[in-house]
Amino acid sequence: MRHWIGSAVVVVALALGGSAVEAETLKVGSTPTGVPFTFLNTKTNEIDGMMVDLIRAIGAAEGFEVEIQPMTFAALIPALTSSKIDVIAAAMSATPVRQKVVDFTEPVLSYGEGLVVPASDKKDYRSIDDLQGYRVGAVIGTNYVDQARASGKFTEVIAYDSLSDIIRDIGAGRLQAGLGDGPILAYNFGHTAMPAVRLVKDYKPFVVGNVNIAVRKDETPILARLNAAIARFKQDGTLAKIMEKWNL
Repeated sequence: MRHWIGSAVVVVALALGGSAVEAETLKVGSTPTGVPFTFLNTKTNEIDGMMVDLIRAIGAAEGFEVEIQPMTFAALIPALTSSKIDVIAAAMSATPVRQKVVDFTEPVLSYGEGLVVPASDKKDYRSIDDLQGYRVGAVIGTNYVDQARASGKFTEVIAYDSLSDIIRDIGAGRLQAGLGDGPILAYNFGHTAMPAVRLVKDYKPFVVGNVNIAVRKDETPILARLNAAIARFKQDGTLAKIMEKWNL
């Protein structure tokens, strides 16, 4: 009897297209400081942004609930590997170092870093070569910290908790320059007055990467479903509409 009931449940689940993943709530790690990808919306007091819209759209299409959990960028991968969250949806790229500990979806979009300098600095920076010998800052846990240090071009690369901390120290004269996600910096400079610093318009990034969604190693079923949804959204225009909403 127990065998028959168990078999019946499986048959009904298959008939409905159900699975264990569909019945679950996915805990999604996102940062409160990554506008326009992820950020704290002060009007709703909830995490908002392009990657939040994307993971919610995927959840709606694939039949699972999404629970956003805010945390710092550096805490995302430790939270994922320790099963405190199930998915990372933020401005994170699939670097070789990260791929050793977590798995990533196919790319959602690509971008590089932006450069911030004091407003009083009128130099025309074109590339990282123009920053030779500078003291620069980048957000801890990002690829910019590792790549900037590996380049050997800077006297010091300081890791900060957030872009706002970097911008503050540049304005105060404690840093000569700061590196951060280009779209995030562009969004911030377009929506907030920052007279003490400027975003260098003609700077060409030396670290160009993809934005990907991350899952734990060997989570093949959920990874496959995320990839299928991303591919479908690229074809049917859903992703383009989400990106357009956030000026990406």
